[in-house]
Amino acid sequence: MNSYTETEFFVGAIPYQMYVQYYRPSQDQNLVPIVLLHGAFHTGTCFVKTPDNRQGWAAYLAELGYPTYIVDWPGHGRSGCVPNFPVMSYQRVINATVALLQRIGPAVILTHSMSGVVGWQTAQTHPKLVKAIIGIAPSPPANLLPVITKNSSLAFPEDRPRIQSREDAKKYFTNSDTFPQEAFENYFCSLIPESARMSNELRNVEGQGLYIGDPQILYSIPICVITGDQDPRHPRETDAKTAKYFRGDFIWLPEVGLPDHGHLPMLEHGNLAIADLFINWLHSKGL
Repeated sequence: MNSYTETEFFVGAIPYQMYVQYYRPSQDQNLVPIVLLHGAFHTGTCFVKTPDNRQGWAAYLAELGYPTYIVDWPGHGRSGCVPNFPVMSYQRVINATVALLQRIGPAVILTHSMSGVVGWQTAQTHPKLVKAIIGIAPSPPANLLPVITKNSSLAFPEDRPRIQSREDAKKYFTNSDTFPQEAFENYFCSLIPESARMSNELRNVEGQGLYIGDPQILYSIPICVITGDQDPRHPRETDAKTAKYFRGDFIWLPEVGLPDHGHLPMLEHGNLAIADLFINWLHSKGL
């Protein structure tokens, strides 16, 4: 029998509501809640189970006594469709995340990849609602990025959503030695379209990225950035710079005996060892 129960609800204003899956520990250990935020092209299912059907982070955290909340961003997965999705902005996800924290109270935010920006912005605007941020290969704030012109090859047309190709998924998401390659098809079927506007904000096209007005607001919030050595989009120097900008901790996985991880450590072999890593970090911060 599971040592937790599952419920679900929605937060935020229609049509930008956000689906939330709640794993409630059977015994209240008075531990801080943890909110799991997925990255681009994904949904909260990446925290439920691995593609080869191993235990995911959500159930593992709940079994350890942490109230755990998994979300699907507005316009993604179980949250349902939104009008004009290709131009949906980051602010919609940030607003829904704040609505969730206002409902459940202060929590740890665990971000992955593109949701890194959501964590930084939520902490800047509502620091009392954020107990800590764990960034798994998190996107940096626009403060650390150059401005890209809309004519650049790195900018995306906003008349249609972005679709992740099989080739790019293999190159950037599932390339690591620890990813369960035999389950690639199962994983690839889980990917969904992404907002082109959010992608352009992420890359700071025409300066429309989300800037941190005062990074000192985040200095009092415990922050930990975690990165694997086989993540082609997140070299060590880049993520270490993000951690330093917020005066946070940086963990390079090979240095703690966890080599060969890529961009999706929550799905790779050894995923629970990485969960233990950030749980121990939370303990070190009194959480």
